[in-house]
Amino acid sequence: MRKRGAGTEPRNGAELLVTVSHPWWGFIAPRMGRPAGVAHRARTHRLFTLAAFLIAICALAGPAQESAVPESLLHKRAPEFALADLQGSRVALKDYRGKVVLLNFWATWCSPCQLEMPRFVVWQKEYAAQGLQIVGISMDDDPAPVRSLSARIKLNYPVVMGDEKIGELYGGILGLPVTYLIGRDGEVLAEYRGETDLNAMEERLKALLGGK
Repeated sequence: MRKRGAGTEPRNGAELLVTVSHPWWGFIAPRMGRPAGVAHRARTHRLFTLAAFLIAICALAGPAQESAVPESLLHKRAPEFALADLQGSRVALKDYRGKVVLLNFWATWCSPCQLEMPRFVVWQKEYAAQGLQIVGISMDDDPAPVRSLSARIKLNYPVVMGDEKIGELYGGILGLPVTYLIGRDGEVLAEYRGETDLNAMEERLKALLGGK
């Protein structure tokens, strides 16, 4: 919100102009030729009106800020999806029912994501026999750098291309990485946002694989 003329006392009986950046909001307060009491009351009225307007704007902004907080899916059923992987094959979450799924949202421009993924490669190899299935969802716009990074890291689990729709399904992906541990029955049992203690995540993963 910008004010023009505020903080400068008018000279030679000029008008004080205060403009608020709103199509229907603005005040012009003539100073010349008005009784002091009337001018004072007019200024006071304008100040109270402006304060009320600012309070109303803050009240309207409140819900928007709250809606930006990601929604937790903990102890809820993981939303179903079916997307194509980098080879064009269909990957559906329901196909992994009965397995423990580590679902990882990432992107090639995300440094913490690239620190996690080599560890995920080790886990997929080490715990596959116990029922682990890792699925990566890249939030990149272009699949080319995703293919390049996947080949460099030698990912041994499927990676699909995500979009805004699947981000909304999973509570709003506002930052990366985001990882969910999904139980054998499809329930979200753990979620991690941002850079995470991978040792703690692995311990939780082993507990789920062991049926604890």
